[in-house]
Amino acid sequence: MIDAILMMGGLGIIIGSGLAVASKVFYVYVDPTVEKIEGLLPGANCGGCGYPGCGPSAEAMAKGKLSPGACVAGGSDLAEAIAAVMGVAIEAKEPDIARPGCTYSVSEAARKFEYKGLSDCQAASFLYGGMKVCDVGCLGLGSCMRACPFDAIVMSDNGLPVVIEENCTGCGTCERVCPKNIIKLSSVTRRILQEYVTDDCTTPCQRACPAGINICEYIRHIDEGNPSKAVQIIKERNPFPTVIGRICPRPCENECRRNLVDEPVAINFLKRYASDMEMNSKKRSQPFTAPATNRKIAVVGGGAEGLSAAFFAARLGHSPTVYEAEDRPGGLLRKAIASYRLPHDVLDWDIEGVREIGVEIVTNAVLGKHFTVSSLLNDGFEAVLLASGGFDSRAERLGSEIEEPVPGVHLLVDVMKAGMAGSTKIRLNSGVVVAGGAEIAVSAADMCKKLGASSVTFLFPDSREKLEADDVALDQLEQSGAKIVCNASVSMLAGEDNLLSAVRYEDREERSSKLIDAGSLVIDTGRLPELIFRKAPGEQGQEEAAAASSAGPSAGPVRWEGLQPYKNPFYSEETGLLTSGGPITDYSAAIRAIAGGRRSAASVHMLINNMTLALPEKAVTADTIMQDVDGLENVGAIKRNIMPTCAVSEVPVRHPEIELGFEEEAARTEAFRCLKCGIICYTPDHRRRELKKTG
Repeated sequence: MIDAILMMGGLGIIIGSGLAVASKVFYVYVDPTVEKIEGLLPGANCGGCGYPGCGPSAEAMAKGKLSPGACVAGGSDLAEAIAAVMGVAIEAKEPDIARPGCTYSVSEAARKFEYKGLSDCQAASFLYGGMKVCDVGCLGLGSCMRACPFDAIVMSDNGLPVVIEENCTGCGTCERVCPKNIIKLSSVTRRILQEYVTDDCTTPCQRACPAGINICEYIRHIDEGNPSKAVQIIKERNPFPTVIGRICPRPCENECRRNLVDEPVAINFLKRYASDMEMNSKKRSQPFTAPATNRKIAVVGGGAEGLSAAFFAARLGHSPTVYEAEDRPGGLLRKAIASYRLPHDVLDWDIEGVREIGVEIVTNAVLGKHFTVSSLLNDGFEAVLLASGGFDSRAERLGSEIEEPVPGVHLLVDVMKAGMAGSTKIRLNSGVVVAGGAEIAVSAADMCKKLGASSVTFLFPDSREKLEADDVALDQLEQSGAKIVCNASVSMLAGEDNLLSAVRYEDREERSSKLIDAGSLVIDTGRLPELIFRKAPGEQGQEEAAAASSAGPSAGPVRWEGLQPYKNPFYSEETGLLTSGGPITDYSAAIRAIAGGRRSAASVHMLINNMTLALPEKAVTADTIMQDVDGLENVGAIKRNIMPTCAVSEVPVRHPEIELGFEEEAARTEAFRCLKCGIICYTPDHRRRELKKTG
């Protein structure tokens, strides 16, 4: 017995000693910060943060790889508690929500394959490419519903997913499991930054609209007697619905599928009807905005593009201020359109809506005269967007004093006039870069040298063979000491305070970027191109920039750079400023200027958040091949409603406008003509009548 006790005691000592040694050898250190964070997390292990469980998520947060607010199962209180453990501050987080993107019933869609027992969307997509003829259509097998960890998705009777918004946390699980990208996370910011891709269920009219308005959706609400909701949808992409409802050239109607049967739906007249209802009611319907960032953005130019850019910047949560040279904003909308087509009180109504969303407008303020790019950056603005207007912005002032809105940048027409008697003199600084001007290059080089240039470099966008200048003139130009660079486009300006120091250009042949020291840039256009100015990288980081923006003015010199917004996807193959896809003289329509304003606001947002200015993969361009139909079945002709008008003699005695707008009955009758299209699907007449009865 005693021997047994001694043996057991000895074994205990040996095992204890071994464990003590092992604890030293195999000891795993647990970071107390990780432990505290994991203790705060709810333990849902849903994967919504992108990490496989709350433990790895806590470790990523402690290392700074994940935001304190990344837990989709927790709320703002949890985010603040985690931030306190980490000793950091967090900004308000904009919530994401899942959003189905297929519009037509699976049960009624044309079928391409049988399931053969499959019950999983990914398997059906992998084996058969999908059940519907439509390449982007929902498969309807409910994988997203089964994957959702928060019971936020149900499958409707017709086989399409429906999101229960109050249950959705924006974790993105449904988005990851859907093989057709039908469900995507959505937010105000995502929708403003969105460029349509081939995976999106877009309609022909929506793709033809320069602003990309969800046309079918707003017409559906008019059909259902809800014009207020229709206006809210329009303003997601267009802050001037009342204006555009009167003056749009209506490219959407050219692509309306009703053209295959009778006449297009009166899309723009319906936009006017809904927005007029809003205006006459004096009750504004505004789109949603993101949480405030308190980051100041300056927009130079109060025309359609500048006001639109400020509108979308405000919706992104920023604090924009518009600087307009005239005494009233509106630009060409106010000065170039007859009042019987666009009364000024209608324009003022839409502009007031831009103000109400959070845009400040300063009038009688001229860039280069009353303020400068560098002064705005020193005043706490994180970015300055140049949207200085159409052809009128300089052409109507050719005889007046020449401002210098952008440091060191001049129009070629001003440079050539500067040598004439009685003209305003221009002083060019050191090395001069001339963008374009091949036809008068020899004269331009001589004038630049007379005005102080120590050297002249010409950047021509075309190859030497395509230039509109003969070889003798080009040889003479080079013999005079000027340098010629072909296949080149300006892509960036750099400077300090009110001086230009360098110009970067893209070499299209070598696919490379090169920097030239330059004190002046002369451009061969009638206006200045769109540019976004910010403090040069290295001046301050993102957090410092946000702090400086909220703190207000700063002292001392400022180094800056000027970049172009990302291009319209239809011209995505072009590089640099002043290409054929850029608005060199003016946007051809106000709706295109509005679209340019949204892209500019999106570009500003990306730049101040250190995001890359790049279009998404599969972006829809002019060359994109999209599914479509060349005929309609079970769709009968329905007469288009004609906009009522008054006699010209009654303007403005009895009516301020010639076109009078739709009444409710005419609008709803016209809205009923819409086929509620998807990418290739549409609702036939018999089905629309059934929906009308049940609705």
